[in-house]
Amino acid sequence: MTVRNAVLICLIVEAGLGVLGIINYGYTVEALQATTRFSGRFSLLLFSIVFLANRPTDIYSWLSKKPFHVFALAHGIHLLELLTFLYVSDTHIILYRVAGGFVAYSLIFIMPLLADRLEQGRLEEKKFNIMIIVFQYFVWGIFFLTYLPRVRGLLPNVGGSYMEHVVLLGWISLMLGMKLPRVMRKRKVR
Repeated sequence: MTVRNAVLICLIVEAGLGVLGIINYGYTVEALQATTRFSGRFSLLLFSIVFLANRPTDIYSWLSKKPFHVFALAHGIHLLELLTFLYVSDTHIILYRVAGGFVAYSLIFIMPLLADRLEQGRLEEKKFNIMIIVFQYFVWGIFFLTYLPRVRGLLPNVGGSYMEHVVLLGWISLMLGMKLPRVMRKRKVR
């Protein structure tokens, strides 16, 4: 898939999620919350593709040759929706959660820059691969910590059903369960 097509599909999906939020909830804060929630689910889908790929070429047909750019775009849109929702709904933020999210978003927005530097020959592949590992496992951890308190009932009024949160936490856990055996096999081969 070309970068242009991947970006276009990403924008169409995000716009579609906004339209669905308005159709289901009208022009309300609940619509913004639903749109934000499902935008996050879309970002999780894109992250799952990046996280579970055996090698970068595996995801080119799904997310183009610039998968970090597409994921950063989708998650950047999610961040804008989230910040708008927090402002409009006057929701109080939890400082330690913001700190972890800040680091995760920093990694998400740095990875496209590092990928470009690698492509230009201005970054060693070994250093880039280390950053991929840091990026993947830290962002995975943030996704895990996003749904764990929801399943435990510690974050009221976040929207979504209990079963939805259980399924998403299960998927995130399963992602790690699928990734780690492959990583361990690669280490044994070396």
